[in-house]
Amino acid sequence: MNSTTGNGSIESSSCFSLTASKIGQIISLSLTLAVSLVGNSLIVIIVCKTPTLRKPINYFIANMAVSDLLFPIFWLPWRLSELHYNDNSWSIGGQFRQALCKIVPFFSYVSITVSVQNLILIAVDRFGAVVFPLRSPFIRCELSPFFILATWIVAVAFSSSYLFVFDLFKYQGETECIERWKKAFGESSSFTDFIVAFFIVFIYLPVLLLAILYSIILINLKTQVHPGEQFANTQQQQNRRNRNVLQLSITIVTVFVLCWLPYTTNFFIVRAGSIHFSCGFQLYFDVTICMASSYCAINPLICFIFSSNYRQGLKRVINSSTVVET
Repeated sequence: MNSTTGNGSIESSSCFSLTASKIGQIISLSLTLAVSLVGNSLIVIIVCKTPTLRKPINYFIANMAVSDLLFPIFWLPWRLSELHYNDNSWSIGGQFRQALCKIVPFFSYVSITVSVQNLILIAVDRFGAVVFPLRSPFIRCELSPFFILATWIVAVAFSSSYLFVFDLFKYQGETECIERWKKAFGESSSFTDFIVAFFIVFIYLPVLLLAILYSIILINLKTQVHPGEQFANTQQQQNRRNRNVLQLSITIVTVFVLCWLPYTTNFFIVRAGSIHFSCGFQLYFDVTICMASSYCAINPLICFIFSSNYRQGLKRVINSSTVVET
């Protein structure tokens, strides 16, 4: 995830709102950094310490929390440093600078790729539970670790090209970390093609699949026929639980779409070269970056707002830490 267009940085020296925009970004990203680190760490701790949450859907939420931690650990500090020093130069010396240039974009895209795959796994788990309630679960609890491992293998494999593409480059006395796709892979392909493929495979197609799965689930819940009077109460309780979990799952997906789609469509517009780099567009571009970044902080908040199990788990973690301190 880059703060530039890929064809160069958006010129901003003539923008009257540059200072206000930069201050706004620093405040927004700093808040995202703090909330994401604390919130996602708590989600992982709660799932690990709460036996009743040891189910596939909660394992996938915890896995998503782990992947969301990569963003505040790697990308957000770099972006805040870039905003603070008002440039894209990498002033850190030695081999550490070279390593950061590669691993910051690498882990940024690993993070979003793992998150998207977990959204799909959660939807498939809910699909099986609601549409085929009498069958064995689509994703059994003992198989969850294998699915989780698979999400990281796919993410690392697809994002590994960033380790070869990004490199340090000296320009006008400054050392910058830039994408040099053709140097790494030749003239037959382009970085634009890779990004387009990434957005299609890991953003647009998953969103379409999620929309289809959750539409079927919602339709099924509305048209479900009770098997008999004696099972009415049990069925109602089961439907209530399914609706509560669905509310959590659909909210997470909706927030993902709202946070990420503006950034991806913005990228296509810039890559097509069909818009002038005006101050207004720069402001919009900065806002989309903040929106995409905020996803890693909003996720744990959704869990605490929509799930009583996570709220109770949070209380237990706070109480246990208070007991240890006293």
